[in-house]
Amino acid sequence: MDIKLDPSRDDLPLMANTSHILVKHYVLDLDVDFESQIIEGTIVLFFESGNKFKKQSSSTEETYPSESNKACKFRTPEPCHIPVTNTRTVSSKMGYNDFVICGKGEKDTSGKDGNHDNQEQASGISSSKYCCDAGNHGSEDFLLVLDCCDLSVLKVEEVDVAAVPGIEKFTRSPKLRNQIVCELVALPADRWREQLDYYARCSQAPGCGELLFDIDTWSLQIRKTGVQTATDFPHAIRIQYTTKPQGRSVTWTSDQSGRPCVYTMGSPINNRALFPCQEPPVAMSTWQATVRAAASFVVLMSGENSAKPTQLREGCSSWHYYVTMPMPASTFTIAVGSWTETKPEICSSDDLATEKSFSPFEADFRYVGVCGHMEYPCRFQNASATTQEIIPHRVFAPVCLKGACQETLLPLIPPCLSAAHSVLGTHPFSRLDVLIVPANFPSLGMARPNKEKTGHVSDSGSSVIKHGLNPDKVFMQVHYLKGYFLLRFLARRLGDDTYFSFLRKFVHKFHGQLILSQDFLQMLLESIPEERRLELSVENIFQDWLESSGIPQPLQRERLAGAECGLVRQVSAEVAKWVRVNRRPRKRKRKETEEVLEKLLPDQLVLLLEHLLEQRTLNPRTLQRLERTYHLSEQDAEVRHRWCELVVKHKYTEAYRHVERFLQEDQGKRSPCKEPTGSTCVHEPVGRRFPCRLCWAAAYGGQHPATPCPPAWLSVVVHVPWLLSAAGSWLQLVPVGVTSACL
Repeated sequence: MDIKLDPSRDDLPLMANTSHILVKHYVLDLDVDFESQIIEGTIVLFFESGNKFKKQSSSTEETYPSESNKACKFRTPEPCHIPVTNTRTVSSKMGYNDFVICGKGEKDTSGKDGNHDNQEQASGISSSKYCCDAGNHGSEDFLLVLDCCDLSVLKVEEVDVAAVPGIEKFTRSPKLRNQIVCELVALPADRWREQLDYYARCSQAPGCGELLFDIDTWSLQIRKTGVQTATDFPHAIRIQYTTKPQGRSVTWTSDQSGRPCVYTMGSPINNRALFPCQEPPVAMSTWQATVRAAASFVVLMSGENSAKPTQLREGCSSWHYYVTMPMPASTFTIAVGSWTETKPEICSSDDLATEKSFSPFEADFRYVGVCGHMEYPCRFQNASATTQEIIPHRVFAPVCLKGACQETLLPLIPPCLSAAHSVLGTHPFSRLDVLIVPANFPSLGMARPNKEKTGHVSDSGSSVIKHGLNPDKVFMQVHYLKGYFLLRFLARRLGDDTYFSFLRKFVHKFHGQLILSQDFLQMLLESIPEERRLELSVENIFQDWLESSGIPQPLQRERLAGAECGLVRQVSAEVAKWVRVNRRPRKRKRKETEEVLEKLLPDQLVLLLEHLLEQRTLNPRTLQRLERTYHLSEQDAEVRHRWCELVVKHKYTEAYRHVERFLQEDQGKRSPCKEPTGSTCVHEPVGRRFPCRLCWAAAYGGQHPATPCPPAWLSVVVHVPWLLSAAGSWLQLVPVGVTSACL
């Protein structure tokens, strides 16, 4: 079953057999170790047989052909001999002390022979296809397949949920463990507290038998001897595992204050290198997590509660978060670092009253509306929550940015939340945490839409993310920009009132559900009167905006009209001034007047620098004055990117330190802008056919094809060789050569 994909062209497989069995809840119990850069612990998965969720495939093609489980070879579980160095403890506040919790062991060494790790080489399971059909093959055992990558799995076992005191209330036959889990996951929304409580208790129950498992590059496969159907497969299993320092779901780095931190960063492989899970979005689940770290660290997670640390022992704290709204596993986030909470200097009594009155612990979920999603404690059904304009929120940042956040960011959040409520209605979540992450936070990963084929799966539930392993993907923001301009185009076509009214109806109808782009567009078009649709249809919107490279025609027309904009004319006038400044000799005539330069907005600065990049030469005096006039090294990343291009192109050595800073700190803004068709990348002027000089210098170190002049940027590579290693995580993702770099 081991799959070797070429990351320059292949799609990302989603291996989980979600058509047969679905995870309904995860309980994670983890330790964060900054010294070894690993996260280790256990995860307990609670299942529900997925037959009723199976896709009806009369018109659906199989993504991958199925194969018999005869191709699957499993190793027999061996006794676990992990010396216990210290015993994990749980806060007495949780009240889950009925069972002994597995001790934290020594570092995993089982991966050295490739047996328990996600390795590139072949594993014990062999198959020429992407996955075995994990259904029932008559006499064959049922195979559970989870998405998994860059993990070391130590042990998999069934959990004896029947041993939990008081669990008998969920079934008339306490010995039927699967029946207990089925009743537990089916509890109504108004019993969510009790449900979370018993999930936690069950997660700490003793094991009742190890399960056979094997692991390959993209998945973890588990079976129980003699169990041939998903219905009979254990519905609660515990997996003991560790992450790897090179795992691609989290980033181990330093914050702006130079202190260590780790966080999920929107990886193309989502969270499968953080914990074994079901990646397909159809696997909507809830979760709760207990995370331990050194007392000097703050643990933040996607959760509905405002977690506070509990001291377990000297120098160690525990944090607990939970989520009651079912969501895809890819939305799970975690960040651990020496963050400091930024609070207003004066906290009004009204703010305290608001936070207290709308605490998720006090919510009374009365059904005041009809929702289309699966049952959970929905705020759209809470009369009080529907009128709450500003939800409780916290802001965390590195110590060095506390003052700036307090002065600039904190005052913005309440009006933003209020504006969102006025436009979209009820906030779907009860609270909000805002974290200022390091500047090298990359762009979020995103699947390319595939029209009617979007969401197609095999009979087992496995599927693919189109272009999911494209190495340029983590740096690309074109889809976000095109999406923004598409929505703005539609808003102008409908008018603001009609458009925002539609958005509110859309959120109210589809909150808590999975939705495709074409469904959104279809509902939007249905809200437009026939006489105003003109040529608009779902098909031509996809063709013009989502499937074609370059700028869509509506934007081209808008761009031509924008040339008459006053802000653009002001930039053109400033460009002419700088051209005159650059042409003047070192010694000016006495009667020659000094150019009066205007202040420009950041977007105007971007346009100014792009025009100046078209100049063949700019002398050092001009570049020095340019930087001093606009304080370019202090501007945002978009402006500094253009400034660094000028520095590289004209070998302005005095500003090489600005290039160094940009390459080290702004990885998420350094898009490999390589579209040779003349279309526009995120930070390039319309019509540029090649990567910008900064990207070209770092990636290729040769002459830029759009410029006949000598490769001025080569000196950056030669004189600052360590610069490349500092940006190594980026360079590893950049293909070599113009042809392979094309999108």
